[in-house]
Amino acid sequence: MGYAILARDGADPSLRMNARDRHLAVLQSWCADGRMAFGAPIFDKDWKVAGSLMILNVPDETHVKEYISEEPFAREGVWTGFDVFPYAIASLPYRPLPQPGAPVSASRTHTVSIGWDADDAEAPARRAKARPPHFERVTQAARDGIITIGGAILDGQGKMRGSIAVTAHASDAEAEAWWAEDPYIKDGVWSRVERWGTRLVGLPYKPLPGAE
Repeated sequence: MGYAILARDGADPSLRMNARDRHLAVLQSWCADGRMAFGAPIFDKDWKVAGSLMILNVPDETHVKEYISEEPFAREGVWTGFDVFPYAIASLPYRPLPQPGAPVSASRTHTVSIGWDADDAEAPARRAKARPPHFERVTQAARDGIITIGGAILDGQGKMRGSIAVTAHASDAEAEAWWAEDPYIKDGVWSRVERWGTRLVGLPYKPLPGAE
């Protein structure tokens, strides 16, 4: 198990620019030893930075606190707040993540989708029924390069609360259309979905679980 951190930027973009090099140095260290599985900025619909998505591959929250204590974006006021979710990366045939030196797009290339499970009495049964066809679909999508990383949001007892996935869609509309065909949408597993734009940054990532 790991943790997903969804952080929110404040109103002053100069704080991010001033801390960026120190932020990248921390990311490089955490990615190089495998403690960070993925990290990227998130953008609103106007392509303004809204915050960050960080996915840590660590066993407990002690390591999350260690990361936050080192992270310049947290220490220097770039982030005005953040949420931490227990998160299990799905083992899928992902394509390799970009490494240092890879070109960084000036525009949006990917979409972060956070799907929150319904909480009615029948919700667990719907998820259980939809999971096999959903998993079959996302397995092929990872192999095709559509899904960059994906997995389950958990509660403190390991119960599924939702999902976070990064997909190769350059707009909310493209992502929404693609997910509309997924059993988790068609069968009512997710009750609401949040989306942000993003782009990938080359870091010394270790292979994701199941990566080919």
